Amino acid sequence: MSAAPDGSEPRDARAGRGGGLAVVMRPVNHVVERLIPSALVFAIVLTFVVAALGLALTGATPAAVVTAWGDGLSGLLEFMTQMALILLLGHMLANTGPVRALLTRVARLPRSAMQAYVFVFVAAALASLVTWGLGLVVGGILAREVAAQGRERGLRLHFPLLVAAGFAGFVVWHMGYSASGPLTAATPDSFVSEHLGAPLPITETVFTTWNIVAAAVTIVAVAATILLVSPRAQDPVVELDVDARDRGVDVDDDVVTPADRIDASRLPTLLLGLLLVGYLVLHFAGGGSVTLNVVNWTFLALILLLVRSPFEVIALTKDAAGNVGEILLQFPLYAGILGIMAGTGLIELFSDALVAASTPQTFGVMAFLSAGVVNFFVPSGGGQFAIQAPIMLGAADSLGVDPSIAIMAVAYGDQWTNMIQPFWALPLLAIAGLKMRDILGYTTLVLIVSGIVFASTLLIVSS
Repeated sequence: MSAAPDGSEPRDARAGRGGGLAVVMRPVNHVVERLIPSALVFAIVLTFVVAALGLALTGATPAAVVTAWGDGLSGLLEFMTQMALILLLGHMLANTGPVRALLTRVARLPRSAMQAYVFVFVAAALASLVTWGLGLVVGGILAREVAAQGRERGLRLHFPLLVAAGFAGFVVWHMGYSASGPLTAATPDSFVSEHLGAPLPITETVFTTWNIVAAAVTIVAVAATILLVSPRAQDPVVELDVDARDRGVDVDDDVVTPADRIDASRLPTLLLGLLLVGYLVLHFAGGGSVTLNVVNWTFLALILLLVRSPFEVIALTKDAAGNVGEILLQFPLYAGILGIMAGTGLIELFSDALVAASTPQTFGVMAFLSAGVVNFFVPSGGGQFAIQAPIMLGAADSLGVDPSIAIMAVAYGDQWTNMIQPFWALPLLAIAGLKMRDILGYTTLVLIVSGIVFASTLLIVSS
C-alpha cells in the first residue's frame, strides 16, 4: 500500500479515516477484530448451546442428546462433498488462464474512480450469481487488478472500498445458479425431501420473476450506495502498490519423462471436458433439472476445457484446496447439530414458536430475520440450510405458506448478514491483503440497503 504523498502517515493510520461512516463503525470493527472467534469455534459453541437447549426444553436425557449428535455427524456427507466442490471448482475456474486473462482485460474498462467501484461490485455480483465460489475469487482479483491498472493511469482509487465492493457482490449469491438452499430443495432424496414431499424445481425459487427482480433491484441499490459513499476528490485514499497484483497460479510443467509429456498434453483434459459436456447435454435434453451435482459438473467441464494440461488442473486444485479445508471440518458439526435438533424434538419446538409469532403475511420476513441471526453462528449457507430448512418448512406448512417462500427467506437471510460476518470474507481479504476492519464500514451499509430490498420482497410475495 502506498504511503501519504509526504510519507508522514502509514496505511493503517488512515484506513479508518475515509469518512464519517468509518468513524461510526469503529466500535463494531473492534468487536469483530478482537472478540469474535473463528467460524470453527462458532460451530463448536453452537453444538453445546443446542445440546443445552435440547436438555432444558425437551426433557431429553444427556445420553439421548449425545447419541442424537453422534448419529447425526455423518448425516450430511454427500451434501458436504457437494458444497466443498462448489467452492473448490469456483476458485479453480476463476484462476484458469483464460478467465484470469479476461479479468485482466476487463479491469481496464473503468475510466474513472466512480466507474471502478461500481464495476468491481457489479462484476462480482454477476459472478456470484453464477457460482458463489467464483464470485468471491473474482471480487478479490478484480479489486487488485482495477486498483493496479487505475494507479498506472493516474486514478486515485480507495483500495478498501474496491475490496468492499468486490465482497458486496456476494450479497446476491443465494439468488443465483449455485444457491445451495434452493438447489438442495430441487435435488431428489435430499435431506429436506421428506418435508417437501417432492423435489421443488428451481423454477419455483431461483428462477421466479420475483426473485430475479429482487436480485436486479439489490444490485442497483447497492451500486448506488457505493457511489454515495465513495471518496471525493479532497478525501484521503488508501491505494494499492502497482507491483502488488496477484499473478495467478504457478504451474510446474517441466517435461522430463514420457509420463510428463502426457501430463503436459491438453488432450486428456479436453477429452474429459467434452465427455462431461456431452453428459450435460443429454441430461437436459432428457428433461433433467438443475441440481447441486449438475452445477458442479458444469463448472468442472468449463475448467477442463479451459486449462492447458493436467499439470494446470493439479496446480489449480492445490491452490484452491486451502480454502476448502476449514469448511469440510465444520459440516459434520452442523450435521451433528441437526441430529440433536431432530432427535430431541427441538425442530418441532422452534417451528411451533415461529408459527405462533407469525402470520401467513409476515412469515417470510420473520424467517428472513431469523436466518440472518443464525448466519452469525452458522456462516455456511449449506450448513445453515441443513439446520433451518426443516424448521421453516414445517412452520410454512402449518401456516399454509408456499414452501418456496420459506426456502428463499432462509437464502436471503444467509446472504444478507454475510456482509458483517467475517467467515466468507476471509478468502477475498487474503487475496486483497486487507483485514475485515478495513471494509466493514462499507459492507455494513450494504447490509442495511440489501436488507430493505429482501424484506420488502418477502412482504410483497406473501401478500
